[in-house]
Amino acid sequence: MQRRYRIDDQHTLACAADYNRADSPALHLVNLFQDPAMKTAVRSQALFCAADLRTIETVAADQPLMQRAGLAAADLATSLCRLQGASLLILAGPGNNGGDAFVAARHLRERRFAVHLVFAGEISRLPDDAAAAYRRFIDDGGSLLDGIPSGQRWSLIIDGLFGIGLQRPVSGLYADLVATANALAARDRCPLLALDCPSGLDADTGKLCGTTIRASHTITFIAGKPGLYTGDGPDYCGAISVAALDLDAERLAQPTARTIGSDLFADWLRSRARNSHKGSHGSAGILGGASSMVGAAFLAGRAALRLGSGRVYVGLIDRQAPAIDPLQPELMLRPPDSLLATGLTALACGPGMGAGDDARVLLERACGLDIPLLLDADALNLLAGEKRLQEVLAERGQRSSPTLLTPHPTEAARLLACDTAAVQADRGAAARGLASRYQAVVVLKGCGSIVATPDGRWFVNTTGNPGLASAGTGDVLSGLTVALLAQGWPALEALLAAVHLHGTAADQAVAGGCGPIGLTAGEIIASARACFNRWIV
Repeated sequence: MQRRYRIDDQHTLACAADYNRADSPALHLVNLFQDPAMKTAVRSQALFCAADLRTIETVAADQPLMQRAGLAAADLATSLCRLQGASLLILAGPGNNGGDAFVAARHLRERRFAVHLVFAGEISRLPDDAAAAYRRFIDDGGSLLDGIPSGQRWSLIIDGLFGIGLQRPVSGLYADLVATANALAARDRCPLLALDCPSGLDADTGKLCGTTIRASHTITFIAGKPGLYTGDGPDYCGAISVAALDLDAERLAQPTARTIGSDLFADWLRSRARNSHKGSHGSAGILGGASSMVGAAFLAGRAALRLGSGRVYVGLIDRQAPAIDPLQPELMLRPPDSLLATGLTALACGPGMGAGDDARVLLERACGLDIPLLLDADALNLLAGEKRLQEVLAERGQRSSPTLLTPHPTEAARLLACDTAAVQADRGAAARGLASRYQAVVVLKGCGSIVATPDGRWFVNTTGNPGLASAGTGDVLSGLTVALLAQGWPALEALLAAVHLHGTAADQAVAGGCGPIGLTAGEIIASARACFNRWIV
C-alpha cells in the first residue's frame, strides 16, 4: 500500500524500540529533542495555530486527510507495540479527532491487534468524515464499548478524544476517561499515544484545559502547533512526531510561528580568520553585581568570555566588590562609571544589579549608549517601575539602537502590568506584546522559551531541560547573548542562537551525567562553549 503521509521524526521510532525495555520508564520520553546529537543539528519547523490549520484543511478538503492521519497513527502505534495480538485501548471522541481514532482502530484490527474502542459521544452528531470512518470501522467487524473494561491490562493506549479544536475545559465523563487512561498507562507502563494533541491541552498556547492526557507520544497532523512545545505542552506531549499527510503546509498558509533551529542563524556561524586578535571579536560589558549578588555578574562575564568575546569588562555596583574574579582572572573588573566610558561593542545590564538608586541612575545612562543593549533581571524590574527609564528606552528605538529583553514570566508580568498567570496562559501573546510595547527583541524564558520581534514574528525553543530551573542560569544566558552581540551578530540572530545554545548546553551536560537535578549555572558555560564550537565546525 502506498503511504500517503510523511512522519518527520525518525527519533520517535528509536525511542519506541527503547520504550519497551523493562528498564525504561515512561518518563524516559520527555520530548522530541531528547537525543543531544539531534539537538546540535535540528532545523526550525513551521508551527500553525488552530485557525490557520482549519484554513489549510479547507483548501485540502478534496484530499483524504482523515484516512492518512489514521493510517499514520496506526503505523506509529504498531512501532510502539510490536506484540501481535496485544490489547490496545482506543478512546474516540465526538469530533474529527474521534474519526482519526476510528481509522487507526480499523487498521490496527487488520494487523491482528485486540482493539478495544471506547466511543464517548453520539453517533448521530459525528461530523461527516468521522461518521464515514465510524461506519467503515463497524462494517469491517469493529465494535464500540461504552466504558473502559476493568481487569484488562494494556500494551498501548490511544487518545482520540479531542484534538486542536477544544473550546472548553475537559470535565465530566471525558475527564473521567482521561484520568483513567493516565492511570492505566502508568499502571501498565505502556505507551499512551495522543492523536494530533493530548486531550485537554490548548494546542495554540500550551495551557491546560481541565483534566489532560499525559502522553508518552504525540503524533500531530499536517504541521506542528505552538502549544505542543511551550508552557505545559512538553510535559504532556511526550515524544512528538509530525505527520504531514502529503501536504506542504507552508505553501498553503503563512506559519503562525517557528521552532528555533540552527538554520535561522547558520549564516553567522563562521570560523575565525587566523590573522585576527582580541580586538577583532568585540568588547562585551556586564553591568550588575550589587552587594551580595556579585556572583551573578561573574557568571554572565564568564559566559561572555567563553563564547568568544575578545574582551569582557564587568562593572560591579558593590563598592566592596573584589578587584578580580579568582576563577576567571581574564575578566576585566571596572567601577560602573568606568565601564560605561569604555569602548564597548555591546552591554548587558541586570545580573545582580539590585534596585537601589545607584542601579537606576546607571541603567538610565546605559540606555543612552548607542550600542546593542540587553536588559535582564533587576534591570527589567527597574524598567517596569520607572516611567523615565521607559522613555529613555523608547528614545533608543528612534536611534535604531538594538534593545533585547530577557524576562522570566514574573518579570514579564511586571513589564506588561498584569499577573504571571496571564503571561503563562498565552506565552506567545505575552512575548509579542512585550516586543511591541518596548520595541525590543524579547525572549520570554521558561519551558519552551519564546523569542519575539517588534514586527510580530515569534519562535519557540525546543532545547533545554529542568536542570535550567536553578539560580544563575539566566545570567549565563545574558552572557552568551551579549558575547554574540559584541562580536557583531544582529540582535535577533544573537538571541535565537543564545537561547538555543543555552538549552542545548544543558542537554549535553545532562547527557554526560551532570544533572538535571543539581545542574548548576556554571556547569552550563563550558558545555555551551563546546557546543558552539561544534556548530561552527
